[in-house]
Amino acid sequence: MGDLRKIQQTPTGTFFVCLPRDWAKENGLQKGSLVDLEVTADGKLLVDSKYGVEQQPKVASLKVGPFLSREIVGHYLLGYDVIRVEAKDRIDSNVRNLIKSTANSLAGLMIVEETTSMMSLQCLMQQPFTSPEKILQRNHASAARMIRDAASSFVTLDMDLAENVIERDVENNKFYFLLVRILRTIIQNPRLSEKLGISPIECLDYRLAASLIEGIGDACVQMASATLALSGAKLSEDLRKLMLDLQSTCCEANEQAFKAFLGKDISLAENVRDLKGKIEVNSAKIESAAKDASVDLMPQILAAVSFLRQIYERSVDMADLVV
Repeated sequence: MGDLRKIQQTPTGTFFVCLPRDWAKENGLQKGSLVDLEVTADGKLLVDSKYGVEQQPKVASLKVGPFLSREIVGHYLLGYDVIRVEAKDRIDSNVRNLIKSTANSLAGLMIVEETTSMMSLQCLMQQPFTSPEKILQRNHASAARMIRDAASSFVTLDMDLAENVIERDVENNKFYFLLVRILRTIIQNPRLSEKLGISPIECLDYRLAASLIEGIGDACVQMASATLALSGAKLSEDLRKLMLDLQSTCCEANEQAFKAFLGKDISLAENVRDLKGKIEVNSAKIESAAKDASVDLMPQILAAVSFLRQIYERSVDMADLVV
């Protein structure tokens, strides 16, 4: 339980409550100091002691080690503005390439300073942030295109398109990491939560939805990899039609699930679950037709079906967030 205090009233009718002494001292408050009061949508009163104080960038210093890439990503997701990587003597070329590769995988993170023993990364994105909903929409749109292209590349043996799907997953992951960073920052900053109109519990739902979309992108990459493994083997006309039917149903489920999530539409969410029967029938037909395919082709067909089913299952999970 927090620090309970009684509300008092002056003879003229003004209500007041005393601020905790320790908190005031920790935040450098004294007689005459200004604090900013803000009422939240749910009726809470926020007291900001940093009124008029320019927010200082969050800085992290990391040492070169075996988990450096994961540490950089972790500090990026925690909202750090500057990440310095330091070595006792010098940073070798392999580590430099690792740092550059990691920075390139994270939206807005740039190398701004570099010496023989130090590299400084800075996130150049400034507040106000783009709303989480808009970033999630862009992430979903990117993944939706990957679903269509991954299946099309498999059916038509378009190796260039398959390689393109794999390359695009880097951008898909950037959206994911950026959204997680913003959501974590919002949770730590109630004022930002009010400004963007998203509550902490909604941040949790957005985080789960983003994770599911990122997983859909991974399934598309696996399907594109299965295309590259076909080595020129062609699918029969029946198999091509069945695969495109399954792809169409998965795309429909994915679109409906995302619309249901954003609109909190329970009826639309149930429609996603109702597509399971169609998914099962399509999958069974493909598996039956695949028995007539060559020994080399059959495993890739079954793998592609599995990846499309994973996309459907993640769509169902997203629709369940509505409830």
